[in-house]
Amino acid sequence: MFNAEGQIREEALREEREERSKAPEAKPAAPAAPGGTPGAAPPEPAAPPIPSSRGFEMLVNFVAQNAAMLLGAYPDPRTGQAMLDLEGARELIDMLVALREASRGNLSADDDRLLLDVLGSLQLSYMEMTKAAAKAMQDKAQARP
Repeated sequence: MFNAEGQIREEALREEREERSKAPEAKPAAPAAPGGTPGAAPPEPAAPPIPSSRGFEMLVNFVAQNAAMLLGAYPDPRTGQAMLDLEGARELIDMLVALREASRGNLSADDDRLLLDVLGSLQLSYMEMTKAAAKAMQDKAQARP
């Protein structure tokens, strides 16, 4: 860009002028929208709706079914007895809560509603089973001599 004497080369100046002339000119300010501010850009069009995802639905259902099984909704296939693992169920419910937080704003309305419904149902079942387990423990402790 500079010559041996430290002066700007004439070619550099010419190239810069040519680039400026080729650069697109600034766009004039947008006209004011009705009731808007003069020169303000028009509002961005709304983003297209996010489509529902079959894979997301399958993931939510998979985790929810496992949580329900640990809350005693399904019998253990090996023993035929209802299984109750409150800690395991809590971890699966927490996974769904984390999934909801991580995907907030990126789900379709149907997927968000599915996740919210499943979470509400599982959390209610968890509370009921926790209360029932606590009551059973209390009754067992009172029955001891």
